[in-house]
Amino acid sequence: MDIENKKATRQSYGEALLELGKKNKNVIVLDADLSTATKTNIFAKEFPDRFFDMGIAEQDMIGTAAGFATCGNIPYASTFAVFAAGRAYDQIRNGVCYPNLNVKICATHAGITVGEDGATHQMLEDISLMRGLPNMTVLSPSDDTQTKWMINEISKIKGPVYVRLSRLATPIIYDENEKFTIGKGVQIGKGTDGTIFATGDIVSEAIKAKDLLEKKGKYVRVVDMHTIKPIDEDIIIKCAEETDKLISVEDHNIIGGLGSAIAEVLSDKCPKKLTRVGIKDTFGKSGKAEDLIKHFKLDAKSIVDVFLQK
Repeated sequence: MDIENKKATRQSYGEALLELGKKNKNVIVLDADLSTATKTNIFAKEFPDRFFDMGIAEQDMIGTAAGFATCGNIPYASTFAVFAAGRAYDQIRNGVCYPNLNVKICATHAGITVGEDGATHQMLEDISLMRGLPNMTVLSPSDDTQTKWMINEISKIKGPVYVRLSRLATPIIYDENEKFTIGKGVQIGKGTDGTIFATGDIVSEAIKAKDLLEKKGKYVRVVDMHTIKPIDEDIIIKCAEETDKLISVEDHNIIGGLGSAIAEVLSDKCPKKLTRVGIKDTFGKSGKAEDLIKHFKLDAKSIVDVFLQK
């Protein structure tokens, strides 16, 4: 992991869209008056005839994307996660998922790392909302490399996809030759003392925690769960059988998020205690992203403290 080299996954998204647009003329992009922030403006500058700014009308944007999908296009619809998963939920449910249309919803500014925008804009429920929808694939990339792979890969699969992206610049974890598969988690390390399951912008904190634990004589593995749905049952069961402690870490409400998805698998297939680390059924707060990560105990030191608890 390159601690010094950082990039926000929303920036990676914009760059990936540009390259995808060059390869696939069926790709179109919609935004809801936030293209500078979501980085869809990178695509818009190169392909103005395939970019549609819908204004502050997120529900209309999703409905329009659904219409484009029925005509053979591959629409990528973007806005902040709080608006994409929240304000437009009904349109996603009935206009995209029910008819199983090929719409890619790429929501930026998810979680508490939105920072100073505060609780109203810190979407902590979107994974729960999206993974509960039939036909929906739910993805949460952890770095630049994974995001660029993911944005290209979802153009090849049919059906609704929700991609969760962040505002905060995070370390580059993977080199450009790394291979990923939708629905398969990535194991980092082979420690047997415990497993830390993580997703999105918090994976880097989980890796830091792994390194700190090694200095204390505890050897753990990190599993990057970039796919929340379909969840990788095999790797969850494997880690439950091979390691002593299980922890999930996410920049999301612990109700309905990654931890809940893992707990469901464990309950059905391999009963074992899971400690869920995340936002504990509360709203966020306004502050610098780095300070909020520490406040909500999602930082590496806090993860270590949880692991060392008896």
